[in-house]
Amino acid sequence: MPETFTVKVEEGRPATDGKPSAGPVYRSIYAKDALLEVPSHLESPWDFFRDSVKRNPNSKMLGRRQKTESKAGSYVWVTYQEVYDAALKLGFAMRSRGVNPGDRCGIYGSNCPEWIIAMEACNSCAVSYVPLYDTLVTHRLRVLPPFHADRVLIIDVAIVSFGSVSTTQKKEAEEHGVSCFSWEEFLQMGCLDWDLPLKKKTDICTIMYTSGTTGDPKGVVIKNEAFMAEVLSVDHILMLTDRVAAEDDVYFSFLPLAHVYDQIMETYCISKGSSIGFWQGDVRFLLEDVQTLQPTIFCGVPRVYDRICAGKTRMLLMIIFGSVSKADLPQQEYCGVHCFTNDSKLKYLEKGLPQHKAAPLFDRLVFDKTKQALGGRVRILLSGAAPLPRHVEEFMRVTSGSTLSQGYGLTESCAGCFTAIGDVYSMTGTVGVPMTTIEARLQSVPEMEYDALSNVARGEICLRGNTLFSGYHKREDLTKEVMVDGWFHTGDIGEWQPNGAMKIIDRKKNIFKLSQGEYIAVENIENKYLQCPLIASIWVYGNSFESFLVAVVVPERKAIEDWAVMHNVSDDFKSLCDNLKARKYILDELNSTGQKLQLRGFELLKSIHLDPNPFDVERDLITPTFKLKRPQLLKYYKDHIDQLYREAKGVME
Repeated sequence: MPETFTVKVEEGRPATDGKPSAGPVYRSIYAKDALLEVPSHLESPWDFFRDSVKRNPNSKMLGRRQKTESKAGSYVWVTYQEVYDAALKLGFAMRSRGVNPGDRCGIYGSNCPEWIIAMEACNSCAVSYVPLYDTLVTHRLRVLPPFHADRVLIIDVAIVSFGSVSTTQKKEAEEHGVSCFSWEEFLQMGCLDWDLPLKKKTDICTIMYTSGTTGDPKGVVIKNEAFMAEVLSVDHILMLTDRVAAEDDVYFSFLPLAHVYDQIMETYCISKGSSIGFWQGDVRFLLEDVQTLQPTIFCGVPRVYDRICAGKTRMLLMIIFGSVSKADLPQQEYCGVHCFTNDSKLKYLEKGLPQHKAAPLFDRLVFDKTKQALGGRVRILLSGAAPLPRHVEEFMRVTSGSTLSQGYGLTESCAGCFTAIGDVYSMTGTVGVPMTTIEARLQSVPEMEYDALSNVARGEICLRGNTLFSGYHKREDLTKEVMVDGWFHTGDIGEWQPNGAMKIIDRKKNIFKLSQGEYIAVENIENKYLQCPLIASIWVYGNSFESFLVAVVVPERKAIEDWAVMHNVSDDFKSLCDNLKARKYILDELNSTGQKLQLRGFELLKSIHLDPNPFDVERDLITPTFKLKRPQLLKYYKDHIDQLYREAKGVME
């Protein structure tokens, strides 16, 4: 195994002409001679799909759970050939409505087979598709309000529902000058025998809107070449370090298809002839869906893994102290905690043993059971969208029986631009090395005292390569702000590790000063507080007019109810969140966690508001990938924040 997983291809440069210094340029060792490029015979993602249909026409492609009035049953599948025929029919129907190559169509709805068919229909006729999500539709579009559907394809002045359409809905839409079709109606307008238009690598594949965590969503223009290069890079990395997807692999689709992360992974699975099973769209049944599907590839985000981790902890303790007898296990391995600490499997992973050789006895006696939380067959776990807490990553590596790769990417980099190598334990806590289509360097951020040329190089992550976007739609001004001299400036602060991996340590835009001049890296602080087991979510707030921090916290219901029992308080959960003593209890525990994790005095919290309701997309407080939307959170909780400062100052006085 190599000591470092990157190669230097260009030296750094000192600060000059008002520009901060920049560190050396690095590539992955898997692209040391040249960045991966798209082969000449591929022009569009449609080629991936078409070729898979030729190889595997009768293989299962898209599945959903069959529903009865009482419950959801097993998965029902449509084949690659059936999806291909439906996409051709839909594409022809679109052409018959006057949609031409280069035009745009919107796709709005939760993940389902029709979403993928609509995407492939757009690809078939060289039409750029624009994925839409709830908050974008609510705040930006005026097409949908007269037609209250939750899953639609939007074509010029026509709306195609993924399901049925009532006469009333049709009439209401027509009053607004919009034609309305059910899915079956529109398919019947299509045919299989028509000449597909030529496609080019330089065509716009999709315009994908960002989540809007720091302001208005931006339309990210992604061309066919960049989209395909990203898919091929995923395959390239897995081929060299793990095992590529195949016809017998099954992917679980629940992360929003309106975002690039899941789109790339589903297109990758399609290119390999794998199957894709969709969740029901209800988070209450997410784990039930996973266990029914039994996927082999699972992509998640930290919030999801944190929930799985909490559930597995309970399961693990039940297994060890219940169904597994003490006599079956070595004495030093018996304790539940030691099953995933340095005294057992984790120790062997740290020594460099691959997942399947680290602790085969424990895998057989204990972890084969905890694997069932994700259906029992998962062999690849991927995490993205936000940093994965180290304790969660370690726990998942030990208990899942699968490799786990944490990655890093943006819509502008067409999803992943860094990825950890699954069975390289030293990459735990990092986002790994550049993908084989990307070069990366750090640029110094003097105002935050990050130096890209120091022995421990830190700075803003900058990217160039073959999977970058082609600009923001109709916003050349914003494009110029982030694309400088051919480098895309991500706004994220990274630190190169000795093995060539990148660690995300900060966010340039989420830095603010307190009134005494101390800089606050709020995401780093939140990640540390999230290790407190009493809370589910936290948003930390401060500004340059105040000298201390406050926070809005969503407590774990069981934790606060257990406190109430111990203190003979009989209030319900909502009332407990207003209880001053309960608030102090959670505040003290948070600050205790912060002190243990070496937060400085000014990074501790002076006051908190407890909200019994989780931050959600419906109130526009988080993105569909669970990132905090800070401006919206401030607007929503403004009165509470003002009250927290008044309370804290009253105590301090």
